Amino acid sequence: MRLGIESVRARLTLFYVVVLGVVLLIVGGLMYVLLARALYSRIDDGIVAGMQIVTNSLGNDLAEGQDVADAARATAAELSSRQQMVAIYDTAGRLLAEGGRDDDLEIHLPPIDSIPAAEALMMTVSEIRDEDDRHRLAIRRITFERYGITYIVVAGAPLEPTDEELEALRGTFAYVVPIALLLAGVSGWFLAHRSLAPVVAMADRARQIGAQDLSDRLPVANPRDELGTLAGTFNELLARLEAAMTHQRQFMADASHELRTPVTTTRTAANVALQQPHRDEAEYRRTLEIVEQQATRLSRAVDDMFTLARADAGTYPVRMQPMYLDELIDEVVAAARVVASTKAVGVEVDAVRSAAFVGDEELVRRLVTNLIDNAVRHSSEGTVVRIALREEGGGYHLEVADSGRGISPEHQPHVFERFYRIEAARTRAGSDGGAGLGLAVARWVARIHGGDLRLKSSSPAGSTFSAFLPSRS
Repeated sequence: MRLGIESVRARLTLFYVVVLGVVLLIVGGLMYVLLARALYSRIDDGIVAGMQIVTNSLGNDLAEGQDVADAARATAAELSSRQQMVAIYDTAGRLLAEGGRDDDLEIHLPPIDSIPAAEALMMTVSEIRDEDDRHRLAIRRITFERYGITYIVVAGAPLEPTDEELEALRGTFAYVVPIALLLAGVSGWFLAHRSLAPVVAMADRARQIGAQDLSDRLPVANPRDELGTLAGTFNELLARLEAAMTHQRQFMADASHELRTPVTTTRTAANVALQQPHRDEAEYRRTLEIVEQQATRLSRAVDDMFTLARADAGTYPVRMQPMYLDELIDEVVAAARVVASTKAVGVEVDAVRSAAFVGDEELVRRLVTNLIDNAVRHSSEGTVVRIALREEGGGYHLEVADSGRGISPEHQPHVFERFYRIEAARTRAGSDGGAGLGLAVARWVARIHGGDLRLKSSSPAGSTFSAFLPSRS
């Protein structure tokens, strides 16, 4: 894990350095090119301006009556300097006068006919001994038609100062860019270290969290940033896992208890019956009745747990088919009245007729059976369980009301939880109590059909459960 963090730090630092390096190269290169262009353009403008001054000076000297050579010498002497070179030739290419030219600079005129008269011909030449010392030259043919005189004028300026300035700038870039990249690398590493420190802390804490104890949580340094959001999300996941693990452990404990009770009761009854070599028929029948009751209870618990397990896994095959709810309710009530009669509990039905419905008949039958069995089991002797089925709101409302003691408010939110029973005593050997799965299965059946099951009301006079099943075409 730490190697991975180090790798992320290295990649982030490299990314910072590469991005900054590219930016510096682009910006520095652009600045250098623009500055060099501006400096060289300023030199060209100065040379062209000097060429115009030379032209005016030659015209003035000729107007004063000087001859061709004297006018050239006077102009060259007056306008040349170390920063401004002037050379004046005649049309035959002979040098008439010059000034400001370095000794190592040789000027080779192009063919006279190729020298323009309208604007100067710009060129760059190097000295003989040192090619790095360059000069910028402007050559132009100047004609004074009034006097019938034509000059070839060469004006120039050394590029060495400008080249040295640009070289100094390149040297500055050569120092500044590596230093900036080094600072960016150090800063990027430090920033990546600070940014990923919460990830390291979360990884260390997550490594300490085991399946046996999911109560610990990841540290949240700043809940408002992305890493804080990530840590909060992981903590929510851990909370869900902890709840799921707790629920699973409770489920396993309750399931073991529910399965152990009927098995223990059955073994005890069988052992008692077998302790003596001979018993009368009535004793054997009582023993078999106990075994049959516990086997029925065990079978029901196993079926409910298997159904819920497949429901949780999403693998329960739901087979939708047309059916009539009123007929299904009548069949379930007919079987329930047999059990209810042993407790002197009546069962009354008020159901809409021809209640066409599309659903899984086996699952819907289990929903109705669980609700009616639950009502009969909790009803007092001599009372009545009332079942009502009506069609409204785009579906069917099934209500089952008992006349038991009701459910206290603190237990009502938990009645649909698996293995939850209101009775404090969990051991009820020999009773006909359920495993606490009937209502959970019934609610799942209602929801798998797009409806729901809820506790409509509960008081000391009894409880009413209401299931809604939406109609299907």
